[in-house]
Parts: sequence; structure tokens; C-alpha cells
Amino acid sequence: MTQLHPKRLAQIAQFELVRLFLTKRGLLAVAAFAICWLLILRYPIAESVNLISSAEFADFARQAFGAIGISRLLDWPESELAMYWLIALYSFPCFCLFLCSDQTVGDRQRGTLRFLSLRATRSEIIIGRFLGQVLILAALLFVTLMATLAMLTYREPSLFLSGFSRSLTLLVFLLITVMPFIALMSFLNTFARSSRLAFVLAILFFAGGNIIIGLLTWQLPLLEVLYYLFPGYQIDVVAGQRAGMMLGVGLPVLQTVVLLVVGERIFARSSL
Repeated sequence: MTQLHPKRLAQIAQFELVRLFLTKRGLLAVAAFAICWLLILRYPIAESVNLISSAEFADFARQAFGAIGISRLLDWPESELAMYWLIALYSFPCFCLFLCSDQTVGDRQRGTLRFLSLRATRSEIIIGRFLGQVLILAALLFVTLMATLAMLTYREPSLFLSGFSRSLTLLVFLLITVMPFIALMSFLNTFARSSRLAFVLAILFFAGGNIIIGLLTWQLPLLEVLYYLFPGYQIDVVAGQRAGMMLGVGLPVLQTVVLLVVGERIFARSSL
């Protein structure tokens, strides 16, 4: 990978923020996102306290959640954050595939990628776009977490400090979890011809890849290690707060680095 200039990386990442938050098309996407999360906050998260405080539901949830290893979340006094954690952990990776589907393909279609390559190296373009998407996801995660914390504080002000501390921890783990999904879309953007095709390829990667590895492990169980190639493989364990640092942090960081390095190598040799 060629040398990266911090100033140019920052400018490219900043452009991603401008493209989402200061353009008409980007603002429409943000508005749709906000409406979806208002509904999530209003119903499943706001009602989580009443559901968990119900003895019948608590017994049912402990049996159901215990079977999938997330019964520990029922012991959190901040029930809103427990519900947020589950919803965000499973929904944001899927949202990433859609949000990050156009990192460089749009510029290639419009011919502006050649212009950008005169001002920055190809490595800076792909890494800068990746960093821009990470900043966008961090901002969206932070806003939704603070909204959930505000709801928690309104219900029980004494839980603010513990809720704020837990919110910061959740933010870090959520951001680390979505990073390989963003890197996957960076990688697919290096050879896809449109954002729609990049999104379809991502779906095929997860669906087709799991089927193929399932068939391979049926014949040779040792090949089960191939599942570690898939971003999000550790999510079920992370959801129940049972993942160690290697699985919860090390694996997604390693997946991110590998995807970015492979994507950069392909991008450096592809035509613009």
C-alpha cells in the first residue's frame, strides 16, 4: 500500500459527510433513517420496560433468550439500552450494506474518478472513502444511542450515569462490528459497475457463501473455519456479551484490514 497523506485522507472522508448530510439525496436518506428509528424508539424500545417488568414475559424471555445465549441482557437495569443493543447489533450491519454501496462506483460511472486520481492516490481514495463511511455510521449510532439514553433518563433519572457509561461501551462495540461490512462494500466497489450491483453481490456473498461452506463442512468439518471470512460471524456471541476480545474485537478488525488491503490492491490495478 502506498504512502497515505493524512490531509488528503481527511478531505476525502469529509466529502463523504458532505455528500450525505448536505445534499438533497443524502438528506432524504437521513430522513428515512430518522423515521425508521423514531418508530423503533416509540414502540419496541419505549415498551421494553413494561414487557420486561411483566412476570409472564420475563419467564418466557429468560427461556427463549437463554436458548440463544442472551438472557444476561434481562438483568440490565437500563432495559431501553438492552433492547437498543439487540436491534442495533442486527440492523446496522444490514443498513451498512445499503448505505455504503456507492463509495467509488458512482464516481467511476460519472468519470470523476479520473479527476480525483489526479489529486490523490488510489490508496487514499479507497481508505478515505472508508473512513468517511465509518464517521457517518459513528454519527448515526451516536445520535440513536443518545436518543435512547434520553428516553432512559426520562423514565429513571438516577440511571443516567450508568446508562451513559454503558452507551459509550455499546457505541465502541457497534462501530467495530459494522467496520468489516463497510470494508466489504469498499472491496466490492473496486470491481462492481453500479451501487445496485455492489449491493446484490454483497447479498450473494452472504447467502451463496454460507450455502457453499455449509456443503463443504458437511463433507469436511475442518472447513468450518471458513465461516470466519464472513463479517458478522461473531454477532450472535457478541449479542449475549459472551465474546472475548479476540472474537468481539480482533476478528472484525482483522476482517476489515484484509478486505481493505485486498480491495486496495485490486483498485490500484483496475482501469478508471
